[in-house]
Amino acid sequence: MAEQASGKKGFLSWYFGANLLVRIMIGLILGAIVGVALAFSAPETGQAFIKYTKFFGDLFINLLKMIVVPVIFLSLIAGGASIAPAQLGRVGVKTLCYYLGMTIVAVTIGLVMSTILSPGEGLGILGAEGAQGKAAKAPGFDQVLLAIVPTNPIASLAKGDVLPIIFFALIFGIALSFLKESANATLRRQAETLFDIVSAGAEVMYKIVHGIMQYAPIGVFVLIAIVFAQQGPRVIGPLVFVTALVYICLIMHIFIGYGGIMAVFGLNLFTFLKGAQEAMITAFVTRSSSATLPISLQVSEEKLGVPRSISSFALPIGATVNMEGTAIYLSVCATFIANAVGQPLTFDQQLTILITGTLGAIGAAGVPGAGAIMMLMVLESIGLKVEAGSAVAAAYAMILGIDALLDMGRTCMNVTGDINGVVIVSKSEGVLDLSKWKRA
Repeated sequence: MAEQASGKKGFLSWYFGANLLVRIMIGLILGAIVGVALAFSAPETGQAFIKYTKFFGDLFINLLKMIVVPVIFLSLIAGGASIAPAQLGRVGVKTLCYYLGMTIVAVTIGLVMSTILSPGEGLGILGAEGAQGKAAKAPGFDQVLLAIVPTNPIASLAKGDVLPIIFFALIFGIALSFLKESANATLRRQAETLFDIVSAGAEVMYKIVHGIMQYAPIGVFVLIAIVFAQQGPRVIGPLVFVTALVYICLIMHIFIGYGGIMAVFGLNLFTFLKGAQEAMITAFVTRSSSATLPISLQVSEEKLGVPRSISSFALPIGATVNMEGTAIYLSVCATFIANAVGQPLTFDQQLTILITGTLGAIGAAGVPGAGAIMMLMVLESIGLKVEAGSAVAAAYAMILGIDALLDMGRTCMNVTGDINGVVIVSKSEGVLDLSKWKRA
């Protein structure tokens, strides 16, 4: 009887028994193949596929989004409370300085490469009916900062407003950290009890993450197939060039930005990429830094040796304020639009993009397509207004046509930067588990 029980396998054992990353890669490749085939098939065939499979891709996104708020809230409180009060300020400053510095590097790479290769030059796009954009309505920077402080934290949790949630959870965690070291024994005991509850809640969420990721290969297959089916035929000529340029800049940022700073700290870039690859792939197909956050937390701790006290403290912040891929996208595509309408950027406009792109990337939400909205703000800042029927609107509409492909790459870079940041901060603090880096 025992032998029978030990030899019994479920009919899906072949699926759950295989390596998760391999399953995700298979889903990615098969999805691309099916998507390309659909792109060149009859339109009704692709529409039928999207109609009957879109549910399964949306389900994966919804499952990930379901856990975003509780993961951010619980992990950030636990992370803030796990760091000694004396260390909180130092880790926070290092994290923010890293994110800001790398975003500036990303924008610079995008602008330099765009100036050299001039994407969109010679297109001479004219205004046309049906190629319309949206009027840019970017909030002032003071309003962005003010919106971080929630007037009602419970309402922010209910609405999923990430920045206010991060702010409140961070303040809560810091206060809890101080209480844990209180001279009052009663307060200290109560703080430890609350900390245990929050930490247990975070562990429950991580367990749910593991379960959701078993569905990832199916979700990946559908999402990739739909993207290629919808966008494939449109990626031609200049759009192929600007797409390639964005990805070239993203790769350059990996080697120049991440490779450079990791070399300074004595870490191996390829070991890092191997450890972060699961989160990178998830970000690529979901196009959401926030939805990928649970995976980022997992790989940073389990694969790269980052202590939870730092990963749960810095990654939720990075998922919202660190948008290095978005910064590259903004600089390259703004240059493309300017060239396409016959208004090449001046040096002053490039400096404006450097500033606005950095701040815009920081303010961009970690959800699919947010960068396309931030593009409106950047174009407005350099005097290229997206008005109905205008040439700028036509060029902007071209970028929107391939935005899904660009969004996948920039989101992957955003998440990679988040993870790289916590690795560097951990190494600078002397708490990185280097035994994880010796396995590769």
